[in-house]
Amino acid sequence: MDIKINRVNSANATISATISNDIVQSHLDKIAKELSKTANIAGFRKGKVPVAAVKKQYGDKLIQDAESQALQDVLNSGLEKLEIDKDNLIGEPQITKFDKQESGIEVAVSVAVRPKIDLGDYASIVPAVTKPAVDDDTITKRIEELAEAQTPYVKIEKERALANGDMALIDFVGTVDGEEFKGGSAENFSLKIGSSQFIPGFEEQMIGMNSGDKKDIKVTFPKEYQAKDLADKEANFAVTLNEIQEKGSLSIDDELAKKLLPNEENATLETLKEKTKEQIEAEEISKLYNEDLKPNLMKTFVKSFDFDLPDFVVDQEVDIAVNKEAGAMSEDEINEIKENADKLNELRKSKRAEAIESVKATFIVDALAKAEEITVNEEEVMRTIYYEAYQMGQDPKAMYDQYHKAGYLPAIQMSMVEDKVLSKLLDAKMEGK
Repeated sequence: MDIKINRVNSANATISATISNDIVQSHLDKIAKELSKTANIAGFRKGKVPVAAVKKQYGDKLIQDAESQALQDVLNSGLEKLEIDKDNLIGEPQITKFDKQESGIEVAVSVAVRPKIDLGDYASIVPAVTKPAVDDDTITKRIEELAEAQTPYVKIEKERALANGDMALIDFVGTVDGEEFKGGSAENFSLKIGSSQFIPGFEEQMIGMNSGDKKDIKVTFPKEYQAKDLADKEANFAVTLNEIQEKGSLSIDDELAKKLLPNEENATLETLKEKTKEQIEAEEISKLYNEDLKPNLMKTFVKSFDFDLPDFVVDQEVDIAVNKEAGAMSEDEINEIKENADKLNELRKSKRAEAIESVKATFIVDALAKAEEITVNEEEVMRTIYYEAYQMGQDPKAMYDQYHKAGYLPAIQMSMVEDKVLSKLLDAKMEGK
């Protein structure tokens, strides 16, 4: 069998051949012979089934398997001629031609190879990073905010009217059209005025009330209110203000430090200042990295390295971009693209440059991760998703299963690898660290 190879570039190659009928028949005979040892066919004992009977029983399936095996032989021989290891293939080989003729089958297969990237002295591309400066005033302000968050509300010592920022202890009974509704009543409920915890307009109408006052507060439920039977309806709340509370005072001293740093042995105010400075620095570095340095460094890497890309990977990225844009189109716009091949080609062309940059970035991150010996395992991905779920108040396992089913895990893992790689490179260039 004459196998022809064509190395398009370092990342793409094609393999073509004509598979003769004799080769297909040879594979068919071998497969039928093996199957005859285990096949169950009525009228014959197991292991004694004639090959002819097997061919008759499984005819079309045997032909398909024989052709598939012959095609695999073409691929294996082609890869050997190209000197390409299967471990370096990207994705599955693409069958671009499978044309059955009287003399045999004309086949062509496209293969994509992992790009070879010469990183060179990549560390020299990383810019110097100046460690963010944190002054004493910023540290003091943060500690004051922490102290305020820890300070409990206490009953006001001197009678005065309810004001924004106060905590109100209230009884209330809500009615719609004169009828009480489920969840519309409570006793001694704690409501921080200005928190927007209640229906818009409720808290504002309470301002100015004094302890012991009773008031009817009229509001309208939002149109998008979760309880559909109450959405966009006017309601009346009979409110009694039982008590007004305000923030107490909490000294900024060693006792506060012990309270805020329970796991720190012999914590002092000075310890709290040091920890607070470290936290603010970490926040500032994270902000600097994520909003400026990492995106710009990735763009620099993409511009700095030139290498061939697997065509089908770029095409897949274009598909993703086109589908994403289609999701925001009207039905008429989508139908117009479906009916007009030129418009679809134009849209795909407009997405290609961005797709190329995205694919380049992915392979660069992969190469840098290998060079820096950075990995992200499945457990780390799971922890990240679980943390995200907790932050959003969602079921962690359900979110993980949803991402897994949608095929998002590899993308999340790659994003985490990129974050680790760029952070490590930038950390190494941080001055004063």
